[in-house]
Amino acid sequence: MKFLRFVLLAACLATLLPALPAHAARLRVVATVPTLAQLAREVAGADADVEALLAPNQDPHYADAKPSLVIALNRADLLLFNGLDLEVGWLPALVRQARNAKLLPGAAGSFDASRWVQKLRVPASVDRAQGDIHPGGNPHFSWDPRAGAAVAEGLGTALGQLDPEHAAAFRQRGATLAQQLRALAGQERQKFAALTPAQRQVAVYHDSLVYLLDWLGLQQVATIEPRPGIPPDPAHLARVVGQLKAAHVAALLQEEYYPRNASDQVARLTGARLVVLQAGPRDRTDYVSYVRGLAAEIYAVQSSK
Repeated sequence: MKFLRFVLLAACLATLLPALPAHAARLRVVATVPTLAQLAREVAGADADVEALLAPNQDPHYADAKPSLVIALNRADLLLFNGLDLEVGWLPALVRQARNAKLLPGAAGSFDASRWVQKLRVPASVDRAQGDIHPGGNPHFSWDPRAGAAVAEGLGTALGQLDPEHAAAFRQRGATLAQQLRALAGQERQKFAALTPAQRQVAVYHDSLVYLLDWLGLQQVATIEPRPGIPPDPAHLARVVGQLKAAHVAALLQEEYYPRNASDQVARLTGARLVVLQAGPRDRTDYVSYVRGLAAEIYAVQSSK
């Protein structure tokens, strides 16, 4: 009932909102998550305004249904979303209520970032007994600067189509950012490759860091959740503790928006260090610095083993 009341309120607001003029001086870009918003800011430069719908500490699978989100979507020229069903539980309904044809699937203002990246963990079949499985592949690619590079190039093209006057600048900024990200990815990969095999083993809370681990050449030896989205029971936690002790795992990684009770317990029993990863740039930190900081935080723990 609460969500239904929100939908009705949002629909009323959308009918009252004026449409953005066809030839506005600056494009308005709305991104679902902060990492994509920061990529868009760097590609757009001063030629567009960019807003993120979620904060870094919000789980992107869920969103509070706020009328302000509908207003932002109603006024946007481009919707930049992760895709692979990451936002499927909340975004489609908000887009419908925003009454903005530019953002509908297939329109020039609908940018599915996942179309530009190489997918990992694409399941052969989907069964709800497996937990929170995404049919198109694992959606958490924004941890990987190689994926960020591909998205930046795609954004340069998409923004240029919406604003031909600044098309060359969008494409140049996208290409420059992509080059920086690929260079960083190679440097960090090489640094981690110099670690011993034992130092490249980690545990995770949720099975969502596969792109990060693939980039850095790390091996996931245990997962706190028995299946994605399923809380661990004592028996499973006991098995995880045994796995971490046997492998002498130094780091247990998890995003900041997941609960820490189980992870804290496992870390305490095994001596592993819980590394809570910041799930998006803060204070307009550039994307290169953000992913470099993630790698540095993990390397500091792994190299000390």
